[in-house]
Amino acid sequence: MSDTFIISFRLRNTYKVNSIIYSIKGLPIINKILPNRLYKSGALKTFANVISILWEILSTFLGKFLYIMLMLFFASLLYDMNGRTDTFLHIFTCLTLVGAIMNTYMFNPSKDKYYAIVLMNMDARAYAISNYLYSMAKVLVGFLPFSILFGLLADIPLWTCLLMPIFVVTVKMSVILFAIKKYERTGIATNENLPEKAQWVLIALLLVLAYGLPLTHVIITLPIFCILFVACLLFGCYSLVQIITFKNYKKFYKKLLTPDNVYMVKNATSTDMVKKNMAKTIEYNSDYTSNKEGFAYFHELFVKRHRKLLTKAAEKQAFFLIAALALLLILCRFLPEVKDGINSMILNFLPYFVFIMYSLNRGTTITQAMFMNCDHAMLTYRIYRTPDVLLGIFKERLKTMIFINLIPSCILGIGLALLLYVTGGTENPVNYLVLILSIGALSVFFSVHYLVLYYLLQPYTVSTELKNGTYKAAQILTYVVCYIMIFLKLPTIPFGIAAILFCLAYCAISLLLVYRYAPKTFKIRL
Repeated sequence: MSDTFIISFRLRNTYKVNSIIYSIKGLPIINKILPNRLYKSGALKTFANVISILWEILSTFLGKFLYIMLMLFFASLLYDMNGRTDTFLHIFTCLTLVGAIMNTYMFNPSKDKYYAIVLMNMDARAYAISNYLYSMAKVLVGFLPFSILFGLLADIPLWTCLLMPIFVVTVKMSVILFAIKKYERTGIATNENLPEKAQWVLIALLLVLAYGLPLTHVIITLPIFCILFVACLLFGCYSLVQIITFKNYKKFYKKLLTPDNVYMVKNATSTDMVKKNMAKTIEYNSDYTSNKEGFAYFHELFVKRHRKLLTKAAEKQAFFLIAALALLLILCRFLPEVKDGINSMILNFLPYFVFIMYSLNRGTTITQAMFMNCDHAMLTYRIYRTPDVLLGIFKERLKTMIFINLIPSCILGIGLALLLYVTGGTENPVNYLVLILSIGALSVFFSVHYLVLYYLLQPYTVSTELKNGTYKAAQILTYVVCYIMIFLKLPTIPFGIAAILFCLAYCAISLLLVYRYAPKTFKIRL
């Protein structure tokens, strides 16, 4: 089994090294300097190996650090009515269950599993068990230092902090047992990348319990956590025995590691499923026409035929926001004691709405539709890549994206101003104006941001697979910055004005970059 693990580790590392070299060659400017023969370069492979090893170490600790700090520790500080210890443990327990459902490690149809078990015909049982135990060891080692650090900061006893990583591992093992028993009963191989509806419902329920129950003072206390730990430890040990003695890994992975699962589900932008879903959103109506000319005519037909994907989604968001605001207004009417909390939140937690606007914005979905249903074909024509045509289409698309995203954002901005007025108002009327303008500015910012990224870093290949390390890094950075904003507490006026000015400056600089570089960068990747 140890030999199998060593071979699989070397195989996975080779795949990572080649991916790193590919990503380096995909960087702007550098891609013109580095030739393709670099894949044969011993020095570059050594450098990539060092990066791969460092990434293996970093991935063991960094994700756990951010998870515990942001999702648990900082989140627990937002609840003033409960002790930090119990709130921290409560959120930790619920999110551990969520993580066990969404990330099993064993049932992820990854490429390295496909290469090893299907193409190289390695021993499926030895591969599965050895790599799973290695993954659990990484979880244990990665969680331990940060569960101690943040656990002690949350006044959790040291012995409990030491038990928390073990709890995570045993819960994950317990979930594996259910999947194994399901396969033995039905012959269906669980794919963690395609959760069933019941799993999504359970995940949503657990998230509500994690962050909603502390508001009602109903939380998992230390004694309850200890009981759950003992139960999961016993069940996890039993699950481990079943994992080791399970004999049908070869048949299981034969069903799981199909090309569709490995190459399609892993890369959502290249799936037949996504393509089919995109095709379903197109309305082939011969009555659709336009009175415009040139680029505007071409783009308006695209928007009309993709109305389900573009405008209807924004309309649904708008209806949801109206319903949520109406509910809050009703609460303020019948529960006057909540007014102070809502008023204080609006006046001091405007940074939180950066993340909300990020979540509402549909820039990634829209640009994906643009490529799959338009640019994928049009970029093969030389005339479509000329500066005048390219920038003409860009202008029309930018107008549409801004308009679509402004539909829910205007409702949110006006609704927040209305809530502020109903809950007691403010001594400075400028707050109302700043609220509306800042939410609108954030909406415009995200519209420009995603469209500019698409034109400057066009990430899709001819097979519609997303392959651009810089584009992925920009997406991750955007998410991280927006998520950090959740934990900032700043007055509305200074933060709102700063956000408006930043958005205006960013949009101006981004548009200049598009006008200068998009004719060179907007092309199908090889």
